Amino acid sequence: MQRGILILLLTGAVLGCLALALAWGSSGFQPTAVWSSLTRATDPLLRDIVLQLRLPRAVAALGTGASLAVAGALMQVLLRNPLADPYILGTSGGAAVAAMLALMAGAGAVALNAAAFAGALASTLLVFVLAADADDQAPGRLLLTGVVVAAGWGALLTLILALAPEQNLRGMLFWLMGDFSFTSTVFAPLTVAVLATASGFTLAPALNIMASGDVQAALLGIPVKPARAALYFLSALLTAVAVTTAGTVGFVGLVVPHLVRLLGGADHRTVLPCSALAGGALLVLADTLARTLLAPRQLPVGALMALIGVPLFLVLLRRTGQAQRSG
Repeated sequence: MQRGILILLLTGAVLGCLALALAWGSSGFQPTAVWSSLTRATDPLLRDIVLQLRLPRAVAALGTGASLAVAGALMQVLLRNPLADPYILGTSGGAAVAAMLALMAGAGAVALNAAAFAGALASTLLVFVLAADADDQAPGRLLLTGVVVAAGWGALLTLILALAPEQNLRGMLFWLMGDFSFTSTVFAPLTVAVLATASGFTLAPALNIMASGDVQAALLGIPVKPARAALYFLSALLTAVAVTTAGTVGFVGLVVPHLVRLLGGADHRTVLPCSALAGGALLVLADTLARTLLAPRQLPVGALMALIGVPLFLVLLRRTGQAQRSG
């Protein structure tokens, strides 16, 4: 599919998911009432619900999904592994451990976000230090080190939850499973995602070459080590912002780039902007379902995203295998 057509379709999907998020609430599907309250101010209560509750949550989900999808696309090309995702270097685990410790200490929203952000970047730095080699940091070495570090963070999280006071346990579990209920950084993930996508788009030709291997990229004049380090830390930044906004939300960075490559090819001038749009739309839709399926009870969006992501990834994996065999 041509890039312009795919971007146009995904832009329409984003707008449609945002409209659905604004119109669908615990009282049912009410697009005309929402539109009237926004244009004529006929229902101040509904207007406040839409502008102060639904819209900020939808914007936060849009930015978080876009950040995770772009980070996943970068990680997959840099590690040259189609199963890589934004959490592969233990980034989310470091953020979660720092956030849980902040919650146990009674920290507020600002301190919680700062702790999660610091933990995410510290975890990425730790992986780089542990994977350091005299000659290079091979993708396989970084990948294995990240898996081990992530397992260590998981063990620490289990220990923290076992020792946490009972009054804090429910909020901590919801944060770990992904939740937009108490999001305070509404526009931060969307801003970072837009800037990162624009930066990645300018580097797309270099990414296309690096996907074929470091030797080929070096022969064509690309400074491989600085480029890889910069892109790794860009992925960590995107993941850290997403984790501080919504906690742990999996499968977006894994599934969305696969879907985009299947529809639009492997050119990163297509992959990066389309991944941002598709990831944002998918997470907005998942969050809308999470807060409405069993309303007034809210489901953790991370768990619901896993239920959507697992069968979708299996379908994509099967279609990719069939395409490779037919090719």
